[in-house]
Amino acid sequence: MDVLAVKNLTKKFGKFTAVDNISFSLREGEILGFLGPNGAGKTTTIQMLLGVLSATKGEVVYFGKEFRKHREEILEQVNFSSTYTNLPWDLSVQENLTFISYLYEIKSRKERVQKVVEIFKVEKLLKQRMSELSAGQLTRVNLAKAFINFPKVLLLDEPTSSLDPEVAKYIREFLLEERKKFNVSIILTSHNMREVEEVCDRVIFINEGKIISDDTPENLASSISVSHVELFIKDGLKRTIEYCEQKKIPFKLETRYIIADLPEKEIPEFLRNLMDKGIFYEEISIDKPSLEDYFLQMTKKKP
Repeated sequence: MDVLAVKNLTKKFGKFTAVDNISFSLREGEILGFLGPNGAGKTTTIQMLLGVLSATKGEVVYFGKEFRKHREEILEQVNFSSTYTNLPWDLSVQENLTFISYLYEIKSRKERVQKVVEIFKVEKLLKQRMSELSAGQLTRVNLAKAFINFPKVLLLDEPTSSLDPEVAKYIREFLLEERKKFNVSIILTSHNMREVEEVCDRVIFINEGKIISDDTPENLASSISVSHVELFIKDGLKRTIEYCEQKKIPFKLETRYIIADLPEKEIPEFLRNLMDKGIFYEEISIDKPSLEDYFLQMTKKKP
């Protein structure tokens, strides 16, 4: 069942088209990665999904109801968090969360606020003003705000940005658990490709306002043929470099480590030719293509 359907959505600013006739859906309980380079149209799309911006053309349908006609009812079940938006700086964390709770039909506001405070571990921050918080603390408070109404659809823009690895891991696990327990549907933007691979069921890639691809992270990564071969060269580093340059094999150097990029089927011949040239290596690792490889390749292309 689709909880969100976007049909022919377009946004123009004068002659510039920021979002160009895109259509996609979000299924119940799905975590959808929304990826693309800076300026691709991700933020503009999310703003239209929230009603912050009006679409030039197209429609947004939540829970089978047109957003423009049922906005207030729909927003009771939708929420949003972004690293790039701020809550009132002069208010404390406690005041902000309490104030935001009044935007929704919540039976026991005090208990609900306490619940999200515990979930996102911001108890020690409650009396602090927003202006006093670090970037990571602001991210956690914004996430707490996004769960204040226990939404059915959650839009997250860089949800773990500025968080230390331990807290970021906790947030990822929490999102997966929420999806499992309550069938929450999530659209997530992130520049952390490993994070997207870990939590997202499906990925939409947008570039210059157009959807370029819509598939699972695994399928998108496997569409890239190049693997990364990392070798620690004990003897023959100069000859290895010369060989890669001669064969036009892309490579990177890190002290005596060389990382060569070539199709998986060509790796055996590559290693055999190095040995024939008297080149000796002690360590080898072969990494298959990742979602990051797909991202980097697609950002070099025109849609």
